[in-house]
Amino acid sequence: MADHQMINHFPNHFQLTRKDLLYKNLRRYRKEQEKEGNALYQQDAGRGLNFEFCPLSFILPADYSLFVEEFRKNPTMKWIMKPAGKCQGIGVYIITNLKQTRKFAQQSELNFFQRMENHVISQYIDQPLLVGGKKFDLRLYVLVTSYKPLRCFKYRHGFARFCTVNYSNEVSEIDNQLIHLTNVAVQKHGEGYNSLHGGKLHVEKLALYMLANFGREASERCWEGVDAMIVQSLKACQSVIHSDKHCFECYGFDILLDSNLRPWLIEVNASPSLSGTTENDRSLKNKLIHDVLNLVIPPDFPDGRLDTESFRDETGKISRPLGDFTLLYDEEEEKLQQQRDNEQKRRSGRRYSTSGRLV
Repeated sequence: MADHQMINHFPNHFQLTRKDLLYKNLRRYRKEQEKEGNALYQQDAGRGLNFEFCPLSFILPADYSLFVEEFRKNPTMKWIMKPAGKCQGIGVYIITNLKQTRKFAQQSELNFFQRMENHVISQYIDQPLLVGGKKFDLRLYVLVTSYKPLRCFKYRHGFARFCTVNYSNEVSEIDNQLIHLTNVAVQKHGEGYNSLHGGKLHVEKLALYMLANFGREASERCWEGVDAMIVQSLKACQSVIHSDKHCFECYGFDILLDSNLRPWLIEVNASPSLSGTTENDRSLKNKLIHDVLNLVIPPDFPDGRLDTESFRDETGKISRPLGDFTLLYDEEEEKLQQQRDNEQKRRSGRRYSTSGRLV
């Protein structure tokens, strides 16, 4: 690409956005962290940030025997099956017995060209956080401008997507998608769908609800866990995604909160819907597009030389207009801060005499 050209995807973003590849990368990343001695459960300023944020999952048909072994340990556990490359709730259903997965036992023995599409089967979170008796998940927008070094921004105006039917985890309701799937493509066909608000609630209003019902400490711990989850997901795929200064990408992270305010990563969307279903939705997404373009494109584009790395002025602050984005993680800044901390420790470790001489 020429210096003045940009594209809104990284070459192999599917390493993050395909459900099966995301799980593989998260599993590999966890093993790497354990090998290096970096605990996945860390304490930060007295708060527990749990990086076990992906439900127990298997890729079928390859992991069919492992799934069967896990299923037999707890036969009452519910599982949710998703095609690896589809979206909008297509082909998603909940598993309660092994008969529903038997077709994958035969497929696991076939060669590559005969196999069906990969599916991801994950432990179903059957105790979600409910608001007004209804299940919901979060759609948060994250802009990545570079993978090497990793630099990402989180958008302030996310929203919660609600089901139209009160939640129930009874087996008799297991096939009712209006209870279990929050996708707008599914919910808009329900009788309880309201076209004025589209079943969506701004994330700031949800934060106020959580603050009022669970307290500040629990709420802050939850949102810190969400931020940590996003960063760790990107780090898990950082080594396998090709970073290019001509590329940027705005992802849609789908996150579920359980009744203990623990966040769970559901999936990452490479092309989140930017069509508005309501007036508020349309306004949010128009502003999102505006802020993305202002942040990633130089003011003198296309005449100026494209350099997506030049985000900082002489003081080290972000020089591009952020709009409603906030800097979530900057790998270069983290390395600089580590250097400053190490230098401070080195200096504080020295002892000086009253005359100012080093002892």
